Amino acid sequence: VQLQASGGGLVQAGSSLRLSCAASGRTNYAITWFRQAPGKQREFVAGITWNWGTTVYAVSVKGRFTISREKAKRMVYLQMNSLKTEDTAVYYCAARSGDIATKTNEYSYWGQGTLVTVSS
Repeated sequence: VQLQASGGGLVQAGSSLRLSCAASGRTNYAITWFRQAPGKQREFVAGITWNWGTTVYAVSVKGRFTISREKAKRMVYLQMNSLKTEDTAVYYCAARSGDIATKTNEYSYWGQGTLVTVSS
């Protein structure tokens, strides 16, 4: 499976942004968003299973971010609302067969990152 993330940009705190992840090839996977802030480890943000649409969120984004998928277009989205400066990071989408996992080493497929910068 090939993944391509897009949609990052510079926004002010409190605003919204939607990231997109285009998936090609087989899509019977769990697709997840991770992020990596400068000087920090890559961390789990949200994941969704392709077939059932089951979702899992990190505590830090629950209630603010929504992950969804559009099967016909083979797209996964991350709607980010009420953005905070601490959401600033490079966001990556990743895929694995099976259920959603929260550790980076459990993912075999990665897209390139898209930078989200939230200013105060």
